[in-house]
Amino acid sequence: MTTATDHTPPIRRRGLLMGTGAAAIAATATAGGIAAAQEEDTQSDDATTPAVRLRWLGTNAWEFTTETATVLVDPWVSRFPTGAYTAEGADPETEIEVHEDVIDEHLPKADTILVTHGHWDHIADVPYLSTRTGATVLGTESHLNLLRAMDAPEAQLSQVLGGELYQFDGYTVEVFRSSHSAGGEHKQILFGGTRPGQVPKRPKKIKDLIEGGSLTYLIDFGGVSFFNAGSANFHEHEIAHLRPTAVFVQPGGGHTPEYVERLLEATGFPPYVIATHWDDFDKPLTEPAVAGGNVEALRERVAAASPDSEFLLIDHLESHDF
Repeated sequence: MTTATDHTPPIRRRGLLMGTGAAAIAATATAGGIAAAQEEDTQSDDATTPAVRLRWLGTNAWEFTTETATVLVDPWVSRFPTGAYTAEGADPETEIEVHEDVIDEHLPKADTILVTHGHWDHIADVPYLSTRTGATVLGTESHLNLLRAMDAPEAQLSQVLGGELYQFDGYTVEVFRSSHSAGGEHKQILFGGTRPGQVPKRPKKIKDLIEGGSLTYLIDFGGVSFFNAGSANFHEHEIAHLRPTAVFVQPGGGHTPEYVERLLEATGFPPYVIATHWDDFDKPLTEPAVAGGNVEALRERVAAASPDSEFLLIDHLESHDF
């Protein structure tokens, strides 16, 4: 187990909770390190640093839970097939599906939902989930208009631009402006555009769920903090002062120069780097993740850029405690 120093306040770590596909992440820690951390945790009386359990639900869907709260980022678990990781890419005519039974099974509760951008694999399940849980939803005007068009509860929608810092019960959320990664010869954003002002017609196909502007979030639970961007891009000048406990990084960003290296430097070479949005999300959530992006190349880049950071590769539905 790697212990970084001088980056953040001390954190309490209980190790990896191994489940299906555990072999995929075994390299992140030794058995002895996990056991030692667990033993140390049982002896800890540090009430100023609350335990946070982090769980991956595929794509960029993350669940943060404490004794008093549940925060979700981009909670999409319906995972209807689009061909996103085929040579042809996602079929824009794919009909949007919301699998309520799957959402109920894997996302039982939520207090706050953070939307990074409006693509289907980030936002499509949010209207149903917010209706069922009563969660506050943060997003841009375009994100919220798309959600309104899908019958999300108006009273729960909180419009943000970047620059906001909100206090919730036991945690804060700080919002930063960002940009989506681009692809292709002409550096275009997939399903780009915005939906300001008037609420559009109900989205029916994935091409109707446009990017709508991008946001990044710093979630701080009091000594343990997490920085998440939903795509392989960021605004360096917006985040250069941040020193989070963990940063989420994804494969890709081919048109974003030194994406991994600059992100880690801007955030002070964090103690933990967590791989996100690396799975082929046409594949089942209940099976071990199948790589859609080159996660081993990502691991190597992180190791070269920030050798003191611990690289976490968490599998579907597995958790890591901080």
